[in-house]
Amino acid sequence: MRIGIDVGGTFTDFVLLDDATGRLDTYKCLTTARDPSDAIAAGVTALAARHPGCTARLEEVVHGTTLVINAILERKGARTGLVTTRGFRDVLELGREIRYAAYDVFAQFPEPLVPRERRLEVSERLRADGSVLEALDEAQARSVLRALTSLEVESIAVCLLNSFENPVHELALKRLVAEELPGVSVSISYEVLPQIREYERTSTTVTNAYVKPLTEGYLRRLRARLGTLGFQGRLFIMLSSGGVTSAETAAEHPVRIIESGPTAAVIAGQYFSRLFEVPQMFCFDMGGTTAKSCLIQGGTAGVVPTFEVGRVQRFQKGSGLTIQVPVVDLMEIGAGGGSIARPSRMGTLQVGPESAAADPGPICYGRGGVEPTVTDADLLLGYLDPDYFLGGAMKLDAAAARRGIEERVAEPLGVPYLQAVWGIHDLINETMAAAAKTHIAERGGNPRALTVAAFGGAGPVHACGLARKLGAPRVIVPPNAGVGSAMGFFAAPRAFDLVRSHKTPLLAADFARLEALFRELEAECERTLRRSGATGAIEFARSVDARFIGQGSETTLALPERDFARLDRAALRARFDDEYRRLYGRTYPESPVEFVSFRVRASLPVRLLALPKLPPPAGARVDQALKGERRAYSPRAGDFVPHRVYDRYRLYPGAALAGPAIIEERESTIVVGEDACATVDEYGFVWMDVAQEAAHDQPL
Repeated sequence: MRIGIDVGGTFTDFVLLDDATGRLDTYKCLTTARDPSDAIAAGVTALAARHPGCTARLEEVVHGTTLVINAILERKGARTGLVTTRGFRDVLELGREIRYAAYDVFAQFPEPLVPRERRLEVSERLRADGSVLEALDEAQARSVLRALTSLEVESIAVCLLNSFENPVHELALKRLVAEELPGVSVSISYEVLPQIREYERTSTTVTNAYVKPLTEGYLRRLRARLGTLGFQGRLFIMLSSGGVTSAETAAEHPVRIIESGPTAAVIAGQYFSRLFEVPQMFCFDMGGTTAKSCLIQGGTAGVVPTFEVGRVQRFQKGSGLTIQVPVVDLMEIGAGGGSIARPSRMGTLQVGPESAAADPGPICYGRGGVEPTVTDADLLLGYLDPDYFLGGAMKLDAAAARRGIEERVAEPLGVPYLQAVWGIHDLINETMAAAAKTHIAERGGNPRALTVAAFGGAGPVHACGLARKLGAPRVIVPPNAGVGSAMGFFAAPRAFDLVRSHKTPLLAADFARLEALFRELEAECERTLRRSGATGAIEFARSVDARFIGQGSETTLALPERDFARLDRAALRARFDDEYRRLYGRTYPESPVEFVSFRVRASLPVRLLALPKLPPPAGARVDQALKGERRAYSPRAGDFVPHRVYDRYRLYPGAALAGPAIIEERESTIVVGEDACATVDEYGFVWMDVAQEAAHDQPL
């Protein structure tokens, strides 16, 4: 048996999988922000009560967490020091010397995770080729480390100039830290990110050091707590790149799990797109705090080498801390069930990005929340059943939600109550659609050819409205969509990525030496996987980052060949030109090309998730799944109209129903719009055909 656990900003989701039978069981509870392991223990205990003895039978726990990114956003990491080459103390503040808002004289930038007084320099210098220009002065280095002792640092980052070509000085400093500051955590850039570009390498190494003690402590406590419940298997953590790795590797490289939780739904969407042979799928995961989405083309989600966290302007590129590790190419916006609705400074309606999260949560939760949210609006529109939220485990207070929206939205804006409630729902759909259109266009997708895959507790409620605004003709909602991210853990490979920079012109490159470099990376990846208990054959995927000499950015080329030394230079150059032309419309055959970085991804074959099939209908009728009728808001009528309400667990393969309708399951609710019709396939997936947004829809 295996269990997937996704800790989100509002809810913690659980999926228990019996590999022998393919049967699933799910659980959902509020996240305990102070210590996420409290909610995890509660969920595992609840599942164990339903399945006696399952904890001892668990082979794996696969976990996705927001712990790392929250520590950065809330500045709750370790007291960190940075040791760097003399003259490079201020790299974190200099950055790329680019203003994200060129004409905003008041533009703010994020404070570095390490203040200047804890950034100290050592005397050493390497040339660009890694040869030693000035040897490390160990006596001076020891005095620097003793100074950090007096500054009471808990973790140290070491990032020296050109160390990606030669780690000799960084390794020496790592040894000195162990001697001078025993017990203090240390991260060296050669082990975290041996890659060109000083700012990105320093920022990534510092981030790793900043969250390393916290992550180590959390994972240690989590394993101990699971042990007290009878768990004796292996604990795995989701990587931002879409693979899973051991808890030990995650504790050593916590910077790689910053986007751990949001990635899982994308991996589930990727699996479904291959299963159903959907060429373009838009994975849409709307939870309590944020909405995450990703365009999946040809069954594959893109992976990018760099992203930002802790943006001062949340959606403004360049206003955050740069992290250079592989991460699934997803888009995240502040649009969740807990997104707060309020009048803006311009006197218009604003929804998000601030969230009520799990504590206190939306008003209707009855946990002390006073700010109206999207969930409050969805409840008042009739889309949610106040007596069946989380399968009836949590009762919702509609009267309190109505008072909150009337007092804090409708009256300040001077609009009717119903217009305010529908405006909240419609505006969050509009916000998500606008961001999604940009994301899709930048990746060459076509909204009118998309299938929207809806995940999360709020995703199926808003999926039909989002698809209409995108012009997408179809929506797919998997079973247990409310815990869809946790489902993704079972479709992710056990994997690890490594990159190393070594700049060399294509025409002068020593291909035999580059083949040796690839083999070193593969051996290191394999050691990492074997330490996590991996058995069986490991698959390796190679790629190289190349560019025109003098250019500032690279183009990544996949290398399916297993021996770089046998590659033909002219054929490799032609491959570069073809890829560059595909991306930018033209190439420059007269300009020489150089290699910059070399990448390897090692992975084990995925243990395929065998989806259970629904039993045959045997004369069943769709009316047998009917729970009743509920009045819910219709944008076409501009008023509440009867919606037929169905029990998803009683729907059968081939069942078909037309909107307006509502399909309920324990963790989520599907709204089938008036211009949509839904069918159920053999696996229990609900497929909706959606008409484009009609002119009679009434925005606020």
